Amino acid sequence: MLLLRDLAQVATPAGRHAPLRSTDLGAVDVIEDAYILCDGEAIVDVGRMRDLGSLGGDVRELSCAGMCALPGLVDCHTHPAFGGDRVEEFSRRAAGASYEELHAAGGGILSTVRATRAAGEAGLRAAVDRHVSWMRRHGTTTFEGKSGYGLDRDTELASLRAVRDAGGAPTWLGAHAVPPEFDGDADAYLDFALAEVLPEAARVAEAADVFLERGAFDAEQARRYLTACAAAGLALRLHGDQFTEQGAIPLAVELGARSVDHLEATGDTGIRALAGSEVVGVLLPASALFLDRPMPPARSLVDAGAAIALATDFNPGSAFTESLPLVCSLAATQLKLAPAEALAAVTVNAAHVLRRADRVGRLAAGYCADLVLLDAPDWRYLAYHLGGADVAETIVGGEPLR
Repeated sequence: MLLLRDLAQVATPAGRHAPLRSTDLGAVDVIEDAYILCDGEAIVDVGRMRDLGSLGGDVRELSCAGMCALPGLVDCHTHPAFGGDRVEEFSRRAAGASYEELHAAGGGILSTVRATRAAGEAGLRAAVDRHVSWMRRHGTTTFEGKSGYGLDRDTELASLRAVRDAGGAPTWLGAHAVPPEFDGDADAYLDFALAEVLPEAARVAEAADVFLERGAFDAEQARRYLTACAAAGLALRLHGDQFTEQGAIPLAVELGARSVDHLEATGDTGIRALAGSEVVGVLLPASALFLDRPMPPARSLVDAGAAIALATDFNPGSAFTESLPLVCSLAATQLKLAPAEALAAVTVNAAHVLRRADRVGRLAAGYCADLVLLDAPDWRYLAYHLGGADVAETIVGGEPLR
């Protein structure tokens, strides 16, 4: 057993239901002068130190005086399986080139496709393991990881296996871009992907994702891809409304997708549609910042009653950050979310997107012993300390990682 004692605060999203919306999104239970008791990989008790009784058996105690405990953070949108980097592209974009211009010139996603194919399976496993270690240092205990930088059979499957074996939730982003060997023919590429990759991908992945955007896949192509993936047993995700509105939200609602992600270009009609649905809007403010794009309409979505989550969008081209605390800071300063709303969006709501909200995302008896310890006097430092090194310890399955 593991006892975390003398905590300044334990903070967790209130209740047991998911996803949280409207006023529920900002409801946080805070216990001061607290303890958390874990037995193996599960939390068995959370309470005030004055109520802690005697403990029998073999108990390892960790003094946490002056620290705050939060649920382990959940990153529900990442792209960790890639080779190489895009630092040259970053430099060109800083000099004025747009993301869409770089993509049209053979940069962007396709440049990473070349490097990822060259990495091989061993290289991809090493890359994913390295990237996950970065996430852990920033408090992420549960993560989703997409393929989509191979766009051939072997590299896509190797990417999914690397994510799975690193402990992540694998998502087949088979419809990320049209690889160069298909010469821009998206329909021919989908013929190949659905016939040659989907059967095996469905044995490894938990979900499928599509980039529905001008220059990638249109709504009809996305419907074809997602319908086939759903028939194979995969949950559905969409990249949508990143640069333009192309019908991602109506399609997500129609097909019962778990989420539609980005939403930088979403207008009032999309906000109302999402608010009236069970689809979660996953907001990626680090990507908007990195690309100098408008921020997604988080406040309008929450006020309309939509369910939202936050994620890093960690990838080499448009969001090279693994830090959910940084995302929480951006949520508070740029998206106008309260720290409590940001906390729920990177814990229980993100866990809901990954179909794990019954066991991760909260600090309560019966949940996984996944926790973050902040070296700070108040749990709101998670968002308050911009780029700070407040994560003192990340605990996964009852095991401290440092």
